[in-house]
Parts: sequence; C-alpha cells; structure tokens
Amino acid sequence: MIRALGLMSGTSLDGIDAAIIETDGEGAVRAGASLAVPYKPEERLLLRLALEAAKSWEPDEPMPEEVAEAERHLTLANALAVRALLAEAGLKPADISVIGFHGQTVLHQPERRRTVQIGLGDVLARLTGIDVVNDFRSADVAAGGHGAPLVPLYHQALAGSTGIVEPVAIINIGGVGNITYISPDGPLLAFDTGPGNALIDDWAHEHTGEPVDRDGALAAGGDVDMDVLERLMAHEFFDAAPPKSLDRFSFSPEAVRHLSPPDGAATLTAFTVEAIARGFAHIPGVPSRFVVCGGGRHNPVLMAMLSKRLQGGVLPAEDLGWRGDDVEAEAFAYLAVRSLRGLPLSLPTTTGVPKPMPGGTIHRAGSIADD
Repeated sequence: MIRALGLMSGTSLDGIDAAIIETDGEGAVRAGASLAVPYKPEERLLLRLALEAAKSWEPDEPMPEEVAEAERHLTLANALAVRALLAEAGLKPADISVIGFHGQTVLHQPERRRTVQIGLGDVLARLTGIDVVNDFRSADVAAGGHGAPLVPLYHQALAGSTGIVEPVAIINIGGVGNITYISPDGPLLAFDTGPGNALIDDWAHEHTGEPVDRDGALAAGGDVDMDVLERLMAHEFFDAAPPKSLDRFSFSPEAVRHLSPPDGAATLTAFTVEAIARGFAHIPGVPSRFVVCGGGRHNPVLMAMLSKRLQGGVLPAEDLGWRGDDVEAEAFAYLAVRSLRGLPLSLPTTTGVPKPMPGGTIHRAGSIADD
C-alpha cells in the first residue's frame, strides 16, 4: 500500500480538489483526508483567458502567454493546496510517496492527437518536496485514444472495495458528463456523454454573476424549451458509438440565447440530463443503480430531472460511503501509483486506445519544500 495525494482541477473551473488515499494501485483503496480549495475570482479569470487563448493555439506555435501565466498560477495554487491538506491531516511531505497532479485541461483535441493539461509537475515536486506524476493523458492520445475518461479504473477499484458485485453505472457530472459501466460479466466500459455543468455554469455566471447555478435556483424558476432541447440533441455526437470524448467547448449555449435566464438554465440542465440518458443506449446491460459523482449532484433540479428520466435508482455517491466531490482527486492519486508501477491507466474500452496503455510523467522532488 502506498500513500498518495491526488489533485484535480476540473473543467467546471470551480477550484482544486485534493485527496489522500492509500492504495496498491489495483484493488485496494483506503481513503484519507481531503479538502477543496475554491478558485479565487482572479484565478478563475486567468483560467478563462487561458481557455480562450488555447482555442486558436496551433501545435507548432509557442504556448500563448495567457496559458503560460495561468500555468504558473495554477502550479502555485496546487502547491498551497498540498501544504494545506498536509497540515489538516497532520502529515509531513515525507509521509506522502507521490502526488498525482492532473492540472487544468485547456485543450482537448484527440482527433488531432492533441490534449493539453497545464501544470508544471517539476516545479510542484520542488515546491512540495514530494515526487509528482502528471501528464496522464498524452500517451493515450498519442497512441490514438481519446485520453478520456481516465477515472474508470478507479471507479472499478472503488466499487470493488465497496463490495458491489452487480452491474452498476457511475455517472460523473463535472464540466463534462461521463459514464462508467461496471459489470461482472463484461469489460469495463466508459465514455463522455455530453455537457455536464459547464454550460449551466457559464449561463449562470453570465446572468447572475455566480460561478454556478447554486442549488439549481435559476433553473427551478424556468421551463424547459422542448424545441430547443430537441435541436441540441440532434448533434451527431449522441448517436456515435463509444469510445468518445469531448472538449469543454464542444457545445455552446448559443441555442438558448433567445430564452429568458430561468428558461435557458432549465433547458441547459435538461440538456445535460438527456445527454446522460441517451448514453445508456450504448450500454450493453441494465445497471442495478446509477451512482452520481461530481459537482452536478449538488444541483437538486438536475438530480430530480435525472432520477425521473432514468426512472429511479439514482443516488449520490455518499449513499455508498464514497466522497462524491473527491472521487476524481482520489482517482489521480490512484493513477499516480499505477504510473509508478507501470500499470495501464486506460483501456481500449474506456478511451479507445489500441491496447492497455500506461502513462504519466514522473518528476522527482527537489530540495526547496521548506523554503
């Protein structure tokens, strides 16, 4: 068993999740301390500017300055999150064997064999005094995979450690939505379903100034425009067979621009739900339950819509004793251990990579952690 710390910054741009686990990188998982560090408004602005600059960033061009600046700030923010978590847990850097540092995705174009997660792994290793694994997706994408989703192997380990033996679907609703289907009779299967929180968050920020539709309040005051929803669901992505993945900007809120703020929020929320539900057409079995992780499970309007659309069996991760906000941070701690041991991080049935694919870049700790 190795004690590892995972850091995750999702496409929802809500902040940094940090979590400690003990694991062998296979079936054994034991949770430790965790915390969430919300982005400050100025940090969120830097990341939004980086995302915009990355849209036109070509492979043969140097990194745009907006992206480089965001990367520097992001790395420091993650170092501070590590220190805060260690202090809360009463641990020292020597008590942690490795950090799994996902970084922030600013560009995801697997069709061009390109994905970019910013974050300086070497700098983080020197700042924390702990070995760091980052760059988890590049090897998969370079080999022809989608590089996403990467959490399914951890979902499988988590389900096994909980004693789940029947078919189960784990739905993650972050900036993008994705499904992991775990069955004792078939291979692990996973894919992105469509928008998660990103469109809803952007709409809420534009119309209320809040970074999210808190408690689904904006959507609760509106009505779903079924004609707009039908047009949104006509996108070819939803009928494409997995494996498949999305960029945060694969969909835009333009289709709801003519709607009132509440109706737009309700329609975008329904879009997320319908995209998830449509995804189950690509699942070979019938899940006994649908376990929801990620920030979307905090939105009661979204959860109510999802439960109705899937006809029950929808429960938050906490009902299984999991930490729904921490699953992805825990996953990158788990994947860092797998990377150290040369184990695959992705499979043909999760990312479409031709064969089980190891990955990650290891950065050894320096000597300035106590400066």
